[in-house]
Parts: sequence; structure tokens; C-alpha cells
Amino acid sequence: MWTEHSQIREKKKELHNITENLNTLKFQDFKDQLGDIAGALGNLLSSHFFRESNIIFPTALQVITDNQWKEIRKEFDEIGYCCFTPTQEVIAMRTEEVKKQNIEEAFEAEGMLQFETGSLSKEEVEAVLDSLPVDISFIDKEDRVKYFNKAEKRIFVRTKAVIGRKVQLCHPQKSVHVVNNILEAFKTGKKDVAEFWINLNSRLIHIRYFAVRDKNGKYLGTTEVTQDITDIKKIKGQKRLLDWKT
Repeated sequence: MWTEHSQIREKKKELHNITENLNTLKFQDFKDQLGDIAGALGNLLSSHFFRESNIIFPTALQVITDNQWKEIRKEFDEIGYCCFTPTQEVIAMRTEEVKKQNIEEAFEAEGMLQFETGSLSKEEVEAVLDSLPVDISFIDKEDRVKYFNKAEKRIFVRTKAVIGRKVQLCHPQKSVHVVNNILEAFKTGKKDVAEFWINLNSRLIHIRYFAVRDKNGKYLGTTEVTQDITDIKKIKGQKRLLDWKT
């Protein structure tokens, strides 16, 4: 399904490109290209919708529990919807299990986390990580997503549904081999950093992966840091004074 998403996205880009370059094409060429792309897109969407309606959704109804559906609904409300927005309010979970979990978490939040260079509460750690202008995700030594921050303006949307999921399942199939190569190099100690940069919605996005190791060099996992560096690249000279408007 993810592969089909990529194929559909590519066809939509092709459709957008020929309409943008309409004036540079002969009418017959435009007509032929439009017909080919529209036909391919129509076939992709038709088969994709069929699989969703007859395989994915019925299976989901059988294997996902009521409480999981409530969590899914809450996450959808948080990240937004594609083609429609339901009017029903978010269903709050009020089971005894969740109440007990919230109580336990509240007690845990009272404690302090002691580091070599100081101590912070769980609330402070979370607030610090969320205040950074970068997307952060941590993958443990078993390649499972263990944490992500909730920066004010995340570049790539994440939901709690990815927690515990193998990172290979969080990437398009065509790039999984790259992910595996990075992780293998980190685990064997051959590399400590991998970086990429892409253009996304006219912004320059810098993506870096860092091997996380303990004091003895043992591999603990990988941290992914994604940052919009468009405005940073424009910086010149120095700025030594505060120029806030009062």
C-alpha cells in the first residue's frame, strides 16, 4: 500500500508538471500525455481503493480493539484529516485501566532524573525536547521506534501509533535498504553519522542520523534529527545585539 502511495504521488506530480508547462507543449502532445497520466492514475486509485475497502478496512475492524480505535481517533484529531473532518468530538478514554495508568504516570512524574551534569523532572525533560526547533526520533537497539518529540512545528508528522514499530516499516519500501545499511554501519561501529538533505515545499530539510552508544561504546540505538535549515543558510555576518520589538 505504501508503494502504491508513492506511485500515486508520482503520477500526481507528473499531472501537475504538464499543466504547469502547458504553454510549452503542442496541443496533441499535451493531450496524449494528459490521457496517459490520467489513465494510469485512475487505474492506480481504483485498485488502491478496492484493496482499502475490501482488505485493509475489514481486517482492521476484526483485529483492532475498541480502546485502540479510541486512541486512533484521538491521534487523527491531532494530526488532521485528508478529505473530510468528522464532527463528532474526540472520545475520551475513561476505562479503569487507563485511570490506573494515569495515576502511575503521575507518581513517576514526581521523581527527578539524575544526570551527570544535573537533574530534571520528567516534565522538564519533555518540555526541553519539545521546545527544540528540530524533529527528534529515537530507535532502540532492536530497530524499534521508542520515542519522538512533539516540536511545535514538526516537519514530518508522527503519531503514537509508531511507538514499538520496526523502523523499517516506517519508511517506503524503496528506501528500506538504505535504512538497513545505516543501522548495520552504526551497530558494527563503522560509522557514527549519516546525513541527507532534501527540498520539501520550497524548504531545505536537513536529516541526520546519529549512533547512540554508552560510555563503553555499546550500541544503544539511533537518533534521527530533522531540521529546516532554509533560513539558517541565509545568515551572514554577526548578530550580537537583541533586536526584539518592545
